[in-house]
Amino acid sequence: MKQSISIIGSGFSSLAASCYLAKAGFDVTVFEKNKDIGGRARQIKKEGFTFDIGPTWYWMPDVFERFFTDFNKSVSDYYTLEKLNPAYSVYFGRNDSITIEDSLEKICIAFEKEEPGSSVALKKFIETAKSNYEIAIKDLVYKPGVSPLELITPSTILRLNQFFSTIKRDVRKAFHNDKLVKILEFPVLFLGAKPSDTPSFYNFMNYADFGLGTFHPVKGMYQVILALESLAKELGVTIKTEHPVEKIVVENGQAKSLISKGKVFDSDIIVSGADYHHTELLLDKSYRQYSEKFWMKKTFAPSSLLFYVGFDKKLKNVDHHTLFFDTDFDRHAEAIYDQPKWPDNPLFYASFPSITDAHAAPKGKEAGIFLIPLAPGLEDTDELRSLYFNKIIERFEDLTSQNVKNHIIFKTSFCINDFINDYNSYKGNAYGMANTLMQTAFLRPKLKSKKVKNLFFTGQLTVPGPGVPPSLISGKLVAELVIKHFSLKK
Repeated sequence: MKQSISIIGSGFSSLAASCYLAKAGFDVTVFEKNKDIGGRARQIKKEGFTFDIGPTWYWMPDVFERFFTDFNKSVSDYYTLEKLNPAYSVYFGRNDSITIEDSLEKICIAFEKEEPGSSVALKKFIETAKSNYEIAIKDLVYKPGVSPLELITPSTILRLNQFFSTIKRDVRKAFHNDKLVKILEFPVLFLGAKPSDTPSFYNFMNYADFGLGTFHPVKGMYQVILALESLAKELGVTIKTEHPVEKIVVENGQAKSLISKGKVFDSDIIVSGADYHHTELLLDKSYRQYSEKFWMKKTFAPSSLLFYVGFDKKLKNVDHHTLFFDTDFDRHAEAIYDQPKWPDNPLFYASFPSITDAHAAPKGKEAGIFLIPLAPGLEDTDELRSLYFNKIIERFEDLTSQNVKNHIIFKTSFCINDFINDYNSYKGNAYGMANTLMQTAFLRPKLKSKKVKNLFFTGQLTVPGPGVPPSLISGKLVAELVIKHFSLKK
């Protein structure tokens, strides 16, 4: 008889883990609290418009391909990828923007226009970033975080200084133009921390940006979730939606079952891809590894205020991904990390997938996604949401020289309260735990419970960290630990 595994949640990490574990011969069941799978990566469909609720950036295509290759499949078996050109544009003021195109050569030309001679520094910077990418993505991030020795390799020893310097320090040493500095510091925001708190080694994100480029799955990021679902079902995984887990039952220090909708589901192993903090609340207090004090001390990635907007016309002067850096980055970062509050003049990001993808909006119309990064745990009210929508939409109109307010068909918002209600997210964070030096690798919450046998964790609060590619990797890492666990018992 097959050993049974119950997986809590159906985000990227959970679905990835389910595929690896089913392939290894386990009887796998996924329990999802919402009616749709995908965790944070769901979709809204309204009046002919389609919006990705969560992730909208597709970086590190090699990680996705590596995942499907593990099952003798390819990305192209499930969805179609398009490389975006331009990858994105960045506004710094009215009639003041920089476009990042689809190759390093083109980006060098854009940099030269802003700071003569900067292309030489950029090529050198990206060369280092590429080298770090080869080490990190091909090796380090596929380690389970059980020992500090995982980080000690001949390559990392040679780069030891990069773990004690920061992205901000390195970028500002090599580049003097403030616009270029902001563009180079931007990618580490995907790691959930300020550039001043992110080790230099993480400049591999700049290679993901400028070296590999930005892609878009036709019909949206949710196609990746549907691909994982299809693969999981091919492998025999059972997925139960609208099955919130109410309790993890432990007997004699061993996870034995979970309770969902009042029913007991026995299991030989339980893997949780749900919020780590929330999962521990499903345990009796004596079985929790980490106290409330532990979580309070950790640096969490931001939450977000998001708007999904249907426009009755096509917009101008914007790209598929558009960043608005026309206000003070450092002051906004302080409002997230140092003195948490609603920012006075927030930076924001906007995505218009219908520029690239006809599936995103009816003909002649535009789908817009607007995002403001926020500190987790803030007060979240309809009044604040409305206030901040007006703030950014007025700036958007001014910066892009067009009227859009009178062309809004509808808008839907999503913020801190929704992250808590829909995902049981700690303080309503959007991206998990930040990858600072003291929250890297073996210093992150563990994949395997130290107090409960047969209980494992995966996702953005554990190894390797926030983001879609790391979540796929996290699913693989926890599956390998479970498989090893059973092999040792034989």
